[in-house]
Amino acid sequence: MQKAALYHDRAGESHFNLISALHKSMRNSDADATLYWLARMPEAGDDPLYVARRVVRFASEDIGLADPHALTLSLAAKEAVHFVGRPEADLALAQAAVYCALAPKSNAIYTAWKEVLKTIGEGATDPVPMAIRNAVTGLMKSEGYGAGYEYAHDREDAVTALDCLPDRLRGKRFYRPESRGLEKELKARIEAWRAARARLTEGGSAR
Repeated sequence: MQKAALYHDRAGESHFNLISALHKSMRNSDADATLYWLARMPEAGDDPLYVARRVVRFASEDIGLADPHALTLSLAAKEAVHFVGRPEADLALAQAAVYCALAPKSNAIYTAWKEVLKTIGEGATDPVPMAIRNAVTGLMKSEGYGAGYEYAHDREDAVTALDCLPDRLRGKRFYRPESRGLEKELKARIEAWRAARARLTEGGSAR
């Protein structure tokens, strides 16, 4: 009687409002609001595993490769819910959620994945290029499987001029990393590999 009752409908609007508040607080890098909305859910009777799944989803969808450790920590929190249960596992959820809130944000993987699926859905289901097919039999080799393949490890920089996309998608860019967190470094790597492949392509053309 001395404790405030928390209104919550696990199948209704209150449930979805609370998870929306948690998700948007993490996205907006607000650690205090993240803790508040996170605590509201299990205290009102929500399934802590559901909360854990949403934190895991956030780590992939809103942080991605800007900080890959966010997904590892979120999955560890989910395992803590399984292994320890409430209320002890609440701290693991809080740890993961606050880490996610304070991590650099990027939805580049989420956006890239949607674009890949859209491209496939629009009919870009071309055969695998011959150069990157595996010639497991002599007949396959005689038919051109693996022809023109270059082994990247034989190169000083471990990169070749080989284009691994089908012809009609050549040059297509799906993944566009942000300049935040680890993705800043990944963006520089992508640009370096593309420049190296371009130099090799130009060198091959010159020959």
